[in-house]
Amino acid sequence: MLTPAFDLSQDPDFLTIAIRVPYARVSEFDVYFQGCDFKFYAKPYFLRLTLPGRIVENGSEQGSYDADKGIFTIQLPKETPGQHFEGLNMLTALLAPRKSRTAKPLVEEIGASEVSEEGVEDDDDDFDWEIEQSPYKEVSEVSLNVQGNYGFGGLRSGVFQRLQDEFSDIIDIKDPDFTPPAERRQKRLAAEMAKFDPDHYLADFFEDEAVEQILKYNPWWTNTYSEMLTILGKSQEQENHAALVSFSGEEKYQLRKFVHKSYLLDKRAHRQVYYSLIDILLAYCYEIRVSEGEKNVESAWNIRKLSSTLCWFETWTNVHEVLVSFGRRVLCYPLYRHFKLVMKAYRDTIKILQLGKSAVLKCLLDIHKIFQESDPAYILNDLYISDYCVWIQKANFTFHPSIKAPSNAPPPESHLYFSWLERISLLLPSTKSGPGLAGRVMNPRKAKGIGARKRESYQSIPRAVGSRVGFS
Repeated sequence: MLTPAFDLSQDPDFLTIAIRVPYARVSEFDVYFQGCDFKFYAKPYFLRLTLPGRIVENGSEQGSYDADKGIFTIQLPKETPGQHFEGLNMLTALLAPRKSRTAKPLVEEIGASEVSEEGVEDDDDDFDWEIEQSPYKEVSEVSLNVQGNYGFGGLRSGVFQRLQDEFSDIIDIKDPDFTPPAERRQKRLAAEMAKFDPDHYLADFFEDEAVEQILKYNPWWTNTYSEMLTILGKSQEQENHAALVSFSGEEKYQLRKFVHKSYLLDKRAHRQVYYSLIDILLAYCYEIRVSEGEKNVESAWNIRKLSSTLCWFETWTNVHEVLVSFGRRVLCYPLYRHFKLVMKAYRDTIKILQLGKSAVLKCLLDIHKIFQESDPAYILNDLYISDYCVWIQKANFTFHPSIKAPSNAPPPESHLYFSWLERISLLLPSTKSGPGLAGRVMNPRKAKGIGARKRESYQSIPRAVGSRVGFS
């Protein structure tokens, strides 16, 4: 756990403690104070202070949180009004653990008969909260020599200098503060190359009953999109369709909790915001479809894993890069790896964008809720989703001209490898025990039954055609 930066001040009646906890999970925090003891916890921060005077809980204590600065301010009444607390600037002394006041020997033997049920119930009270703490040291970005920005509009940096260990399971990139964008992409592509499993892909390609069932699911935006087309007389013109999208009471409560911000984005950052939004929406559409709208413990993992923006802090120069990245990740990581799901998510995202920013905001609020309920994925809300929820409400949002409505045009270039993989798998030689691969499904759990010669031919497929799109 991390020791946060803090500051103490006082007046004749109150002691005020200001605690800076950027990127903490502020929806769940604990404060304890009694006598000279003060404890504060908001993951990943823990603060324990031994105060130079006594404080009391009498109903006049107050607390507030500044979301812009990430500062908790807690005002605690003094047990003796008018008393002056000495040494409030002696931070090391305040953080030092209290010395043990017990006269019991440090080691003693306890017989089994002496352990009562009450003793078992009191185990929590014996937990040693006197862990070592060290004063927080602010490190400037200049001294960090930060080489890469991330977050909404690339406005964040230095976040993971202290939080890397706490959030290493959330992002795939290591040391993002010291990894420039070009190196991030290189490492991402290498990770995808290593992760792609032809066995898994071909199993889903031939055993596609579950995938076909998933493709039949209609999320909420499907009917709303149909209503829009009906109103417009089958027109594809972009208009304001906010009236077609309604927000629930819970979503309205979410909106009231956001703090208004203004974002100064240059032209390049503005494009990045739009491209990253498409990337996040693609991942969300995939998750909603495969879960059929029933979010589960894997929902947060699916969204962040399929979005290179969220797990690699990737930056983009055009929409084509976004689509190729999403397609690669769908075919490398989740349970269902089928290119039809890639194209379906593509079309779902277009529908949401065409419905306007109210539909986009509704999706972002759902993503925010999913991340907020997932520990520790909530950090992605602080880096991206919360800012998107605020920005989109005032953005001059229009359907991006680089994205065109679904048509019968050939699939994007990223599909070439998988198309060849499917075609070659159908042409693999048959054996006496059965037909070619088209008649014998490549289920990873049944791969041991494949003949050595066919297995060798099958494994050569990526080497033979992968170079066409980068899966060499």
